[in-house]
Order: sequence, then structure tokens, then C-alpha cells
Amino acid sequence: MTPVTAEGAEVAAPAGSARRALVGRLSWGLADQAASSLSNFAVGVYVARSLGVTAFGVFSLAWVTYGVVLNVSRGLATDPLVVRFSGVPEASWRGAVARSSGTALGVGTVIGAVCLLAGLGLGGRVGPAFACLGVVLPGLLLQDAWRFSFFAAGAGRKAFLNDLVWGVALVPAMVVAARVGSVAAFVLAWGASAAVAAAYGCLQSGIRPRMTGARGWLREQRDLGYRYLVENVSLSGASQLRAYGLGAIAGVGAVGAVRGAELLLGPFLAVLMGLSLVTVPEAARVLRQAPHRLGAFCLLLGGGQAAAALVWGGSLLLVPDRLGAAVLGGVWPSAAQLIVPVTLGVAGAGLGTGAAAGLRALGAARRSLRCQLFASACYAGGGLGGAALAGTVGSAWGVAAATLSSSAVWWLQLRSALREHGRNPIPEVRTP
Repeated sequence: MTPVTAEGAEVAAPAGSARRALVGRLSWGLADQAASSLSNFAVGVYVARSLGVTAFGVFSLAWVTYGVVLNVSRGLATDPLVVRFSGVPEASWRGAVARSSGTALGVGTVIGAVCLLAGLGLGGRVGPAFACLGVVLPGLLLQDAWRFSFFAAGAGRKAFLNDLVWGVALVPAMVVAARVGSVAAFVLAWGASAAVAAAYGCLQSGIRPRMTGARGWLREQRDLGYRYLVENVSLSGASQLRAYGLGAIAGVGAVGAVRGAELLLGPFLAVLMGLSLVTVPEAARVLRQAPHRLGAFCLLLGGGQAAAALVWGGSLLLVPDRLGAAVLGGVWPSAAQLIVPVTLGVAGAGLGTGAAAGLRALGAARRSLRCQLFASACYAGGGLGGAALAGTVGSAWGVAAATLSSSAVWWLQLRSALREHGRNPIPEVRTP
């Protein structure tokens, strides 16, 4: 286990050393997100090419459902961890991680059982995929919890290695799944490889998840955890509602087309999904060391992501159809029509996440909850309203408009929170 430096030691360090430490942490964060991006992109492309647009739509529904459950776990278990236990003494960190990871494992076990029973009851095309998702959820959520834990400790190298292990384990698992040729086989392969990385995380940290400590963790973090739960679930729930509604309005193939377009923006979507792994701990450090710089840090973060998304999306418009078909197979023709609105949506989300990181670091859970509820309502309303008016393309444009509008609300709330913080002392970190 890499020693975790107390925050006070970091403050006392020379400015040059602090800058080098920050660059090092961010570098490992970028490396980890690159590994996550590549593995998610590879899985999506491989499944799309192997199954076709309709079966890929079924896989995408399972993927979206996993996103909802993942956000439940993050809200209850790991979001409070990175806010309150980033840069704390090692003993406090280890105790918090044991209970936090145990909470994540418990969430995966309980909701996994529900998914398993629901899948067995549904049958048809969708049922087996959801049954298999229920089996693999505990491993998926525990692996994600280790990533958050390592970034809270400033040990991004370990998070990167853990994601690398998952990526390596994916290769043989996906080959076997392709030979079976079913959606359920791909879900099992994806989750089983995550379980390998989750087991490796236990070896890396030397910590055993304590499911018996979950109740105490939830009680101690209830002022943040339950608000973050509602906030996270409203986001992923809106995404799931949009996916199910789009499937009902325009067909399951439309869900596959949207997922295909999102895969083309994969590097940035993966960064957005795991953004709090790096940015919330760093924003918390900025807040403790130089509170007056938090606004500029968040603006640089959000603006940089938005600009990068626009550049990447613009380059996708130049991709020849032959190359696009080589990557996504039969999904490419439908996905190519959605590049512009999906790019604008990702750029808006990137801009908003800069403000969201600042609100998380400030512990302004009430404000961030209001923002997320507004953003989720806009997302679901824009996605489904657009689908009703103009099918898949209309849904994509509706989501883009909703995301850009929501970004402005995030920044208005951050500005108000920074003004309030200037009149109040920095809150102390809670320790067990």
C-alpha cells in the first residue's frame, strides 16, 4: 500500500513539489481514463460487430441499467469517500475504504439478486441479458469502488493497473463470448473480467471489504450519501428512461444507433462517467490549499473537456463511410447521422462537470442535487420529446439542447456556492 500523505503535509510542502505531485496525480488519472476508454470502446465495437444493431440494442439496455446501479453504489459508497477522505492520514483512509467498498459490494449483491429474478421472469431477448447482469453486478461495483478508493488516496497508478488487469482479462472472455454468440454470453464475459480486477484490487490495497460495516457507513455519511444517491440515480434513471422510451417509440434498433454514436465519442464519455475519480479529490485539495483558485480550476476543467469533445466530434465528421463501417459494422449508417447532436451534448456535459466537481468539493449537496434533478428532467424530456417529434435524430437533438441548458444552471449554482463559502470556514474532514 502506498503511504497516504496527510493533507497538512501537502500544504507544508514547497510549491514546486506540490505542483509536481498534482501533475503526477492528474497524469495517472488521464492514464486510467485512457485505459477505461479503450476497454469500453473495444467492448462496444466488438459486441456491435458480433451481434448487429438489434441485439446490440439489447446489450445497450443492460449497459444502461448497469449505469443506474453503478450510480446508486457511487452515491452511497464512494462519492462520500472521495469528498471526505481524499488526502487524509492512511489509518483513516483504510478504515473508510473497508466500509465503503463493503457498501458497494452489498449494493451489487442486493440489486444483482433483483436483476437476476427479473431477468428470469422476463424471458425473451432481454431476460437472459438481465439475469446475467444480476450475476456479475457485485464484481462490477467492487471494481469501481477500488478505483475511487485509490484516487482518494492519490494512488492513481494503482487504479490504472486495476483497469489494465480488467482490460487484459476482457480479451479471452470476449473471444469465448463471440463463439457462443449471444447477448448473455457477452454480459457474462464483461462482468467476469471485472470480477478478476475486483479481486486484484483486494490484493493491491490489502483491505477486505466489510459488508458488515455498510450500515455504519450509511449512517455516518447520510448527510451526503442520500443526496448523492438521488442526484446520481436521477441522472442514470433519466438515461435509462430515455433508452427504454426511445426503444418503445422508435424500436430497439434506435437504442443501438444512439449507443453506436456514443461509442464514437467514447473517450470523452468514459472520462465524464469516471470524472469524479480524479477531479473531485483534486478539487477538494485545491479547496483546502488555495480556496480562491477553485473557480478557475473548475473552469479550466470544464472548458478543456468541452473543447476537446468538439475537436473530436468535428474529426468524426471527416471519417469515410468505409472506415466507419469497418469499426461499427451495420450500426454505422444509423450512428453517423447522430454525430453532431451527440457531440454537442457531450461538450455541454463536459462543461457542466467542471462546475459539478466544484460543488462536490464544497460539499454543497443541496445545490448539486437541485442541479442534477433539473438536468435529469431536461434530459428525459428532451430525449423523449425529440423522439416523439422526429425519431432517433430528434431524440439526439433534444438531449443536446437539454445538456447545454443544464450546464448553465450548474455554473450559476457553483458561483452562488463559492460566494457562500467565502463567508464560512472550510468544513473539517470527518474521521472515524
